[in-house]
Amino acid sequence: MTTQVKIRAAILSLVMLLLLLGIWQVSTQPRSVAAPHVAQGGADADAAEYALLMGQAPPSGAAQSAGEKRASGFPTPAQFATVALGHLKSPFYDRGPNDKGVGIQLAHSLVRVGLGYLLAMIVAIPLGFVIGMSPLLYRAIDPFVQVLKPISPLAWMPIALYTIQDSTVSGIFVIFICSIWPMLINTAFGVAGVRKDWLNVARTLEVTPLRKAFRVVLPAAAPTIITGMRISMGIAWLVIVAAEMLIGGSGIGYFLWNEWNNLSLSNVIFAVLVIGVVGMVLDMLFARLQLKVSYAE
Repeated sequence: MTTQVKIRAAILSLVMLLLLLGIWQVSTQPRSVAAPHVAQGGADADAAEYALLMGQAPPSGAAQSAGEKRASGFPTPAQFATVALGHLKSPFYDRGPNDKGVGIQLAHSLVRVGLGYLLAMIVAIPLGFVIGMSPLLYRAIDPFVQVLKPISPLAWMPIALYTIQDSTVSGIFVIFICSIWPMLINTAFGVAGVRKDWLNVARTLEVTPLRKAFRVVLPAAAPTIITGMRISMGIAWLVIVAAEMLIGGSGIGYFLWNEWNNLSLSNVIFAVLVIGVVGMVLDMLFARLQLKVSYAE
């Protein structure tokens, strides 16, 4: 990709961002409403209660006049920016079990994801090598993979909590069981797809099986293996948010769910954006690694 194309893409992305912010600003502007004269006191009380629940200031005065501006419950970009800046200024504060900074919550999530992902990698890549080099084993294990692969992480969580009886370890197990399949499948596919000519040359030169695996099979299958690792990392990051909503205690998923229970939409939107940005960074890291191991035929 040329520099000129990159600059144009960046400008287009900026324009799209400004357009989205403009739509957000317009859609959250206070609207004029004509309040009915009947049962005005009850309507005002309901409006005041709703405003308090949404973290907003209740309407001033005992009653609202017809045509008065009423704000929606969704925060404006300016209100969201204020909340986000507050989180970014102090991301590691700790004021008790239910009041920790987003940096601490994010660290808990990344540790869980890292442990579960590492366990999946330790199991999936060697097993994928063995499966890829044995067509018989590939066909024998494939039905089990196809059955277990589409199971939702939320379906694994009750089983994990019952058997492991520890919420943190259960979350790590769910990440492991959900992120293992793309790595396993891609590793087996990459190993099985190594050119027969290269294997025949290694056989002719009487290369030992271990040397053949590391000097012939692994370099040839590396791009496919990294692709599986990249997909698995995306799945692991998706899974941890859902798991932490159930297990609670800490993590960015718990932070999001706790702020929703507090009816703080600004904090919910901030958590969603943090999840998206971290997921994008993780994917970019694996994309760079994928470029390092790719080769031109």
